[in-house]
Amino acid sequence: MKFNELNVSRQRKTSRVGRGISAGRGKTAGRGTKGQGARKSTIKPGFEGGQMPLYMRIPKLRGFKSHREVIENVYTDDLEASKKPVLDNQSLSEAGLLTSPFTSAKLIQRGSLTSKKTVKLQNASAGAIKAVEKAGGTFEKVARQGRPTKINKST
Repeated sequence: MKFNELNVSRQRKTSRVGRGISAGRGKTAGRGTKGQGARKSTIKPGFEGGQMPLYMRIPKLRGFKSHREVIENVYTDDLEASKKPVLDNQSLSEAGLLTSPFTSAKLIQRGSLTSKKTVKLQNASAGAIKAVEKAGGTFEKVARQGRPTKINKST
């Protein structure tokens, strides 16, 4: 095959609208008369004329759930009630300060802490860490405990 023997179709010229009646797309330039679509500005995708757009309505419908991790608060004055020297998610959930040992928890300063405690949680405020250390204890940041997986024993 040679370069001069190639059959290449010519590219179609783009039409220039709004160039007079004889050009075929004059006056309203194919936009109809008046209204939002006839104006120069573009409408952002999903805009419904001021009505709440579909992409914003859908998450509010029944059956939609937020998958954001819930972080529970534990306060320093609540640690006094526990007699254990080491406090983690498991011991705090047994004491009723957390709903489950598998949730993330943050230690927040409220009141005073007098007894020496070793606290192992996912997060803590700066004031809470100072309060624990002032009482002679330590704070250790640990990862959230995962839920145990079910093992299928079909033999």
